[in-house]
Amino acid sequence: MTRLTRVRGQLIWLLLALGAAGFATAQTPADTGFLATLGELREAAYADKAAIAERLTQSGHPAVRAALTALLEDRMYYRNTDQKIFLVKNGDADPLVLIDPLTQKEAGSAPADTLTKISTNNSLRHTLRTTVAHFSLSSPDRGVRIDAVRDVMRSLDEATVVLLRERLRQESDPGVKEEIETCLALASLEGSDAALKLDALRKLSKSVNKDVRNGIAKLVEKQADGSVLEQDAKVRQAAVSALDAIDGKRSFYAGIETLFFGLSMGSVLVLIAIGLAVTFGVMGVINMAHGELMMLGAYTTYVIQSAMPGHIGLSLFIAIPAAFLVSGLTGVLMERTIIRFLYGRPLETLLATFGVSLVLQQTVRSVFSALNRSVITPEWMSGSMRINDALTITYNRLSIIIFTLLVFGVIMAILKRTRLGLDIRAVSQNRSMAKAMGIRTEWVDAMTFGLGSGIAGVAGVALSQLTNVGPNLGQAYIIDSFMVVVFGGVGNLWGSLIAGVSMGVFNQLLEPFAGAVLAKIVVLVCLILFIQIRPKGLFPQAGRAAEDK
Repeated sequence: MTRLTRVRGQLIWLLLALGAAGFATAQTPADTGFLATLGELREAAYADKAAIAERLTQSGHPAVRAALTALLEDRMYYRNTDQKIFLVKNGDADPLVLIDPLTQKEAGSAPADTLTKISTNNSLRHTLRTTVAHFSLSSPDRGVRIDAVRDVMRSLDEATVVLLRERLRQESDPGVKEEIETCLALASLEGSDAALKLDALRKLSKSVNKDVRNGIAKLVEKQADGSVLEQDAKVRQAAVSALDAIDGKRSFYAGIETLFFGLSMGSVLVLIAIGLAVTFGVMGVINMAHGELMMLGAYTTYVIQSAMPGHIGLSLFIAIPAAFLVSGLTGVLMERTIIRFLYGRPLETLLATFGVSLVLQQTVRSVFSALNRSVITPEWMSGSMRINDALTITYNRLSIIIFTLLVFGVIMAILKRTRLGLDIRAVSQNRSMAKAMGIRTEWVDAMTFGLGSGIAGVAGVALSQLTNVGPNLGQAYIIDSFMVVVFGGVGNLWGSLIAGVSMGVFNQLLEPFAGAVLAKIVVLVCLILFIQIRPKGLFPQAGRAAEDK
């Protein structure tokens, strides 16, 4: 009897648990009503869809904002078999990743041809944009509120102006308030009160926002065309002055952005050329395989990242010393087996290293195939830093600039503060005297070539974050790296730094006017003319050349 009682008790508890689980997963009346209203969007006309969106908004359901945002972004579908509504995560891919509109959780995937998109038109999108902005303006996230105001700025009307004025009274963040005031000032330009327009133009002249600039430009065009009844000379003059002020500031920030892109391009050139400057300056070797050593560093990054798929950021830091070792050891092997027999014969070293470059390319094709490999950029290097509406700095380019300065500092410390650096400088200035003083010049040659090759591998790690990794990666940069070394002065690291940055900035300034190909041609012509005047570059190396040995 006791055992029977125990079994009955266990069954009762099991039934209660199952009932509680079913109760927990059951939809509430609010959820049911939300899904039913959402389902009406399948067959509704565009005007009816706007009314349905209004009913959804008034329901106050927590999933409304995500659903209307998906509808605005053309990411709302229904399944053809059972007519069930889904949001999709990737509207431009196949299969589509489905999201449950109620729970906002992934609900599997489905081929694109098994789903039908719920379409929108311009009028409906305008209504939805205002509705979504209403939700976003109440968000606790400051960034979401600012983005909502900027989105509203592109389609101002009476409803959005009322919404912004109401939000302005409630907003406490100074940055968001300033954005709302700018938006309201832009709306004032559509009115007929000249005094309000003048006040608005004074405020808007401090902005660099593109939408603000376009709004003022429309006002100037209206005044010039005579399409308004009241021709107010003061308003027109103030609008022209505000437009000039905004254009001047935007041009200034565009120049800073161009300079930043030039610095990032120059940093890449510097990073590639540093290793070549070390080997070329000390040993007089024209290393045509320098680009392939850089390619090995990029492939090392790819291999390590493939081995650590769950730790992308950490794998990048591990790849830096690994790429240095792989490329450095390859360089030492090249020097000990081939280059050591060709010192003093630059043409032969050029041909020999060119043959090595072909061997390395074919080896990589045999191991990894000829297809390009993509290296994932860590999250902390993705995206951009927005300074203002006219200036944005990408994190990956900023990281390359900082990384180049760090590598340059480390190399300078090695050359100035270590015994190896002292030996390298001695051999580069006077090889015969250094050998007479007991320095093992053969060992210095091997270590120098290994150091330069290792730096090339580190440059490959940086390049893997900017472009795809492939067997021909090095060929795209070898000529530019030689140009940097010759321009800066053979063997002078400071010269390579200044030359690389100068060439990057100059090339970036020319590209908007001349195009990418013509800009490179102009840079090359200018370099040739410069060498005619200063054959030894910006900073010629002191002491005897390495080939004098």
